[in-house]
Amino acid sequence: MEVKRVAAAAVINKVIINMKILKKACFIVIIFFFSASYAQQSQDSVSAYKKRVLETVEIDFLTSYYGQNGDNAAVSGGVGTEELTDVTGTFVVSIPLNDDDVLTIDAGVSAYTSASSSNVDPFDGGQPADPFVASSGASSSDTWANLSGSFGHSSDDRNTIVSGKLSVSSEYDYFSLGFGGGLTKLFNEKNTEVSVNANVYLDKWNSIYPSELRPFANGANGLANGFFLNKTINGNANYSPIFDKFSDETRNSYSLGFGFSQILSKNLQGSLVLDFVQQQGLLSTPFQRVYFADVADSFIENFQLADAIERLPETRFKVAAGGRLHWYINETVVVRTFYRYYYDDWGINSHTGSIEVPIKLSDKFTVYPSYRHYQQSAADYFNGYEEALSTDLYYTSDYDLSKYSANQFGMGVSYTDIFTKMHIWKLGLKSIDLKFYKYDRDTTFSSSIITAGFKFVLD
Repeated sequence: MEVKRVAAAAVINKVIINMKILKKACFIVIIFFFSASYAQQSQDSVSAYKKRVLETVEIDFLTSYYGQNGDNAAVSGGVGTEELTDVTGTFVVSIPLNDDDVLTIDAGVSAYTSASSSNVDPFDGGQPADPFVASSGASSSDTWANLSGSFGHSSDDRNTIVSGKLSVSSEYDYFSLGFGGGLTKLFNEKNTEVSVNANVYLDKWNSIYPSELRPFANGANGLANGFFLNKTINGNANYSPIFDKFSDETRNSYSLGFGFSQILSKNLQGSLVLDFVQQQGLLSTPFQRVYFADVADSFIENFQLADAIERLPETRFKVAAGGRLHWYINETVVVRTFYRYYYDDWGINSHTGSIEVPIKLSDKFTVYPSYRHYQQSAADYFNGYEEALSTDLYYTSDYDLSKYSANQFGMGVSYTDIFTKMHIWKLGLKSIDLKFYKYDRDTTFSSSIITAGFKFVLD
């Protein structure tokens, strides 16, 4: 046990050092960002005429329907239904403030129903509690809302772009505030592009714990609590979980990204990206159960009572490096490829590869089939159902952190009318995009999503 704690402390110290380095880098980027902005504003106009960055107001409406299923719900300790449906609607409004500046406002709402999260309290429904059956209680649905604004300024020669962003999002048990900025430079007659961006997210949990654990919180009565008085415990009647509420419910994330893009030839374009992310705070999900192999099982009805909740380190350092290669075969066919390698200090390594082939059927219609493959190793702290030990320092049964591979097939179709002949009120319809994706892991998990996007311009 002591060896595990020393090893964990060494990992955490290493990550804290990484975090300090990342924070210093973010500070340098911010100073560079403001210096470049001031210098650009001090330049004289290089020409009498400038093409506007954005000619008129553009409005995008995006919507999607998502559904998933599986048998490894983290809410019920790695076993149980993962059924979930989600409907999302988003408006994105881009407003040209003048020739050089664009303000973009993004507002979205997502409403979901989840059989998995409904089992945070599996005993509040009208049927016997069961991890494979959704409870009808309040935790079965929620709404997420997001509002963000971004500002972009382009230099007179359009070779420098400075941007800033502020966002806020909220749902029942989570609140997030984000801000950041970026700088993009174009060289070599705009054939070469380099960029840097930094973002900070300050998040706050409103922790919700599994219902059977709440009577065991500090100072509570445990089995003498009223929650258990009208319920019969089967199996191990001396139910005694490991449970303490989290003392710190904040989560902070700091990211720093670099990009490089190059036109290699008339028909070939490539790009590289490198991203660093440092997280600290409450990285565990408070309502995700864990069952131990060395603790006797306790049940109420058909539902196994939690031995503990997920416990993960309070720091995480992530690195992702990737590249894209776009090959314009001719005016009809384009091949877009992508690869990314990901690493973090929780022990996960992953590889992502994808290909998309847009095929232009006419001046207005394009179809684009796609394929994506993903595989990852398991986190050091992952254990399946009843595989963790009560003596472990960290543990989770969230199969998103397990070893798996996945395939995704997609098909999309787009309609484009640069002359916006179709109108709704004063809005001209510029494009429509419809997409469908089918995703399958080599576990029991699968999902599908249908998305639709409509772009309008204000006449």
